Amino acid sequence: MNEEIPSQQTYAALLATIKERIQIAQGRAALAVNRELVLLYGGIGKEILGRQRQEGRGTEVVERLAKGLRSSFPHRKGFSRTNLLYMRAFSKAWPWLHNCALLDNTKDQEERIWYAYAAIENGWSRNILVMQIEGGLYRRQGKALTNFKHTLPSPQSDSAQKWQNRSTQ
Repeated sequence: MNEEIPSQQTYAALLATIKERIQIAQGRAALAVNRELVLLYGGIGKEILGRQRQEGRGTEVVERLAKGLRSSFPHRKGFSRTNLLYMRAFSKAWPWLHNCALLDNTKDQEERIWYAYAAIENGWSRNILVMQIEGGLYRRQGKALTNFKHTLPSPQSDSAQKWQNRSTQ
């Protein structure tokens, strides 16, 4: 047996390590792309809202913009009138940079939703939200003792306890 050729076990370990690195890098790249698209679409929506307020016109701005973007980017999809209206609706509904913090700092959808609700309920700034995520508040919540059963009526105490326990699963 030639000692320069790695054993099957060594090769399998090397392959597994490299595959894991590739998957992690692909995941990070996808998150970065999604973050940039959220920023782009939110920004376009914000500009549409601003222009509509400024000009006092409704969908005319959107229709003109859709035609201009299709003309400028004929091979790209995603800038139809309908999609521009979605961008405007997104920006109007969530004029909130917290979304980027959630996308950048959480991987799990349930955790992301939990932090979004917590930020709204507690009035957290974006920086406080990031601090809470980095401090692992979501994971710690289920371990806290609560007085829900003593201070809330039965349906609400059960719901509060379930919400509390979701973070430990």
